Amino acid sequence: MTQTYEIFLTATPGFEPALLAEAKANGFADASMTQGGVQFMGTWPDVWRANLVLRGATRVLVRIGSFMAFHLAQLDKRAHKFPWSDILRPDIPLRVEVTTNRKSKIYHAGAATQRIETALKANGYRISAEAALVLKLRIDDNRVTISIDTSGESLHKRGHKQGVGKAPMRETLASLFLRDCGYQGTEPVLDPMCGSGTFVIEAAEIAAGLNPGRSRSFAFEQLASFDPAAWDVMRQHKAQPTDMHFYGSDRDAGAIRMSRENADRAGVADLTTFDTLPVDALTRPDGLSGLVICNPPYGDRIGNPKLLFGLYATLGQKLKAEFQGWRVGIVTSDAALANATGLPFKPKGAPVPHGGLKVWLFQTGRL
Repeated sequence: MTQTYEIFLTATPGFEPALLAEAKANGFADASMTQGGVQFMGTWPDVWRANLVLRGATRVLVRIGSFMAFHLAQLDKRAHKFPWSDILRPDIPLRVEVTTNRKSKIYHAGAATQRIETALKANGYRISAEAALVLKLRIDDNRVTISIDTSGESLHKRGHKQGVGKAPMRETLASLFLRDCGYQGTEPVLDPMCGSGTFVIEAAEIAAGLNPGRSRSFAFEQLASFDPAAWDVMRQHKAQPTDMHFYGSDRDAGAIRMSRENADRAGVADLTTFDTLPVDALTRPDGLSGLVICNPPYGDRIGNPKLLFGLYATLGQKLKAEFQGWRVGIVTSDAALANATGLPFKPKGAPVPHGGLKVWLFQTGRL
């Protein structure tokens, strides 16, 4: 359990800096940013903890070894000799994914996959196209790098959200947008177009100190290195008390019903309030100022953009009139719609892929 490996956190493009900040904040001190994500050295318990506590990572990969291979026969020989039993269990099926490129003499991914699968079968492992456990090989400049996906399902699937609306915001993205807005769990958050409640529930979980992976299982539980007793100890974590409250509203009563059910399954129903309200009926909650954040409809995503300018304008008028002292974050693919709010946005950051589109976070300072 003391052997160290290179651990790679996959990030949504554009969110690598935010994921790096989150990793460091969670004690992965030597983490550094690299293409496509964040990497650091760690042990298997570090792998488990990364899956359990990180909100912004999409997956946690562990690089378990590498070797040079200049032709398929060499790949076959070295794959047969690789110490698979250090990582894999013969009773757990797995599938193999290979990527390669023209910089390598082995550039046919299908042929390489076949050789790796043959070597694994010869070592007593079962291959299945439907297996949840995935072995990933990358052949680049003749170096074969072998990684295991320790997450299984994408980490945005927290395990307690069942109801979703149209074009839902993934939990991983919501947490990183909240981080980009400076949210740290010490202020109220309000989403006036909350859909299935993702922003509100994420904010409440952060304030309560709840681990995002507390309600789900992970692929690493099927590896030879897994220690169930140590994992049970790591998972034991009590919520911390908070005085903050979190608010969601939507004109769709069905969305509000989903939000309440999702919050209840997440264990934050007592910290959240969801109301069926149109934007023009929005009111400022009593108490501290905080953050208004939302992912409104936009033309590429839902409906005709020409019909949405009035909605954005109404939102801006409400916020300017009643939410003095609050900050605002709006996620949209359309700068013209964002500007229709009339809010004093800061320069936007890098684009982020969401639902097949590029979106930006438009945020303000305190109004």
